[in-house]
Amino acid sequence: RVVGGVNAPAGAWPWTVSIQNPWGKGTGHFCGGSLIHSQWVLTAGHCPSAPHLPSRRLPWFRVVVGANQLTLTGPEVQVRYTTRALLHQSYFNVTDYDIALLELDRPVECNQYVQVACVPHPTDVVVSQLRDCYIAGWGHTTARTHGSDVLQEAKVRLIDGRLCNSYEYYRGKLHSYNLCAGYAQGGIDACQGDSGGPLVCRAAHDNFFWLVGVTSWGAGCGRAHRPGVYTSTQHFYYWMLEQMR
Repeated sequence: RVVGGVNAPAGAWPWTVSIQNPWGKGTGHFCGGSLIHSQWVLTAGHCPSAPHLPSRRLPWFRVVVGANQLTLTGPEVQVRYTTRALLHQSYFNVTDYDIALLELDRPVECNQYVQVACVPHPTDVVVSQLRDCYIAGWGHTTARTHGSDVLQEAKVRLIDGRLCNSYEYYRGKLHSYNLCAGYAQGGIDACQGDSGGPLVCRAAHDNFFWLVGVTSWGAGCGRAHRPGVYTSTQHFYYWMLEQMR
């Protein structure tokens, strides 16, 4: 969930997908993801390995692309199913190498509501210098509620990694491949059900967004000095290329 967010306009984040358990209650939404190729979705490692999913049914997830409201999908929405879930080989729990790729049964067609995100090459951009950052997801809107039916978006700030790993914040739990985003005072953050979804940032001189992070974990939702933790896409750029070959 995005805590402290607002309803996103339709088509605002056209690479954002809903990953669903076809056997789950309601829409079955349990994680977000980002389209990085017409047939591949980037998400968090803990999404396809979530304990509530019946393992024998892996990796049969439903992936809903181009949606804004999950219970009211129009002709712009495309539905695919996954054929493979590729977790990082060093993935451990939510804290280590929390990244995965899902292969779709057939490519999506790009249009106004469905587009592929730009993943920054290690030399394309200095992520720490990006200012205009956003998260989006259908997750919980407060720590103890349920998911949102309409896609939520929120503006967040990147927080310096050393500060985020300091005693006042996460006390050394972060890795070099993690990013922190949110606000020192809390209030705006990702939450349950937003995992795997995008953290995107825009450079001052650019009009387009870079997909810089995958929503990974945090302590609670929107708490002071406990910002959201994201897996850096730039760090895993070559890993992604290798998997999608």
